[in-house]
Parts: sequence; C-alpha cells; structure tokens
Amino acid sequence: MTTNSEELYLEAEADIKNNNYAEAFKKYESILYEEPDSAPAHNSLGWLYKTQFDDYNKAENHFLTAIRCDALYPHSYFHIAALLMDMERFDELTQHLAKCLKVRTIDKSWVYGRYALMEELKMNFDKSVVYFEKAILASQNDEKIKDYKQDIERCKMKTEIKSRHQSA
Repeated sequence: MTTNSEELYLEAEADIKNNNYAEAFKKYESILYEEPDSAPAHNSLGWLYKTQFDDYNKAENHFLTAIRCDALYPHSYFHIAALLMDMERFDELTQHLAKCLKVRTIDKSWVYGRYALMEELKMNFDKSVVYFEKAILASQNDEKIKDYKQDIERCKMKTEIKSRHQSA
C-alpha cells in the first residue's frame, strides 16, 4: 500500500468504528481502484458485504481475493472461516482450516478452536472437546485458555443432555 492508501485505509477503519459504513465503503473502493491487490481493503470490503449487506457471495469473493493478494494476511482467513461456519459449509471449512494450520501468521489455537466450534455445531461434542484441548495446548494466552476450558465444560454439559434425549 502507498502512504495515501494507508491513510485512507486507517480513515475507513475509523469510519467502521463510528458506524459510518457508507464512507468506509467508498474509501475501500477508492483504495482498490488505485491498488487492486490490497489485501486489507479486500478483506474489509468483504466484511462490509457480509455484515452490513448479508451478501455472502461478494464477501467470499473479496476474502478469497485478499488471500490471493497476500497469503500471509491473517484476517481474511478468519473471516472466510466465519462465513463458511455461518453457511454450514463444513466440508469447505475443514479444508480451509487445514490450510490455516500451514499459514505461519495464523494463531494455531484459533484454528483448533474453530474446528471445535464446527464439531460442536454438528453435535459431535466428544470431537469438539478434543479440539478445544488442542487449542489449549497451542495457546500461550491465559485468557484464551480459560475460555477454552469453559468451552469444554459447555460441551460436556451438552453431551449429558444429548445422552438423556437419545433414549427418549
């Protein structure tokens, strides 16, 4: 990014924080006009399409373009994972997370946490617990570890509830 694009990007990010999405949108598009390979601008535009317009196709295209533009820019990987999870495209999410494990700029505990959440949504609570434990092993953040422990407790509770309802 050029200095002008970087400044415009920071202004757009401030617009997002102030819920001024229209201004942010214009600024991201302006950046992409000047620098079509700007991963941060594609990522942020994808986020706008997903969260403000519920246009998952355009969002996905921008996230994937951001990854093609800069394979080490981590934010697009996070957002595409959320999109795939929201759309319950679990086979694609599994492939995406496997790719994420190979990207050196992505926190591996986050990846295992996403595997765990996917398994939880699929009601595979034992698998979910295994992935949350892997997330703990990969984490160096005490707060995240506490969160993963709470996630494990939630899955254990769901396992008990599920077993009571299977016989009914």
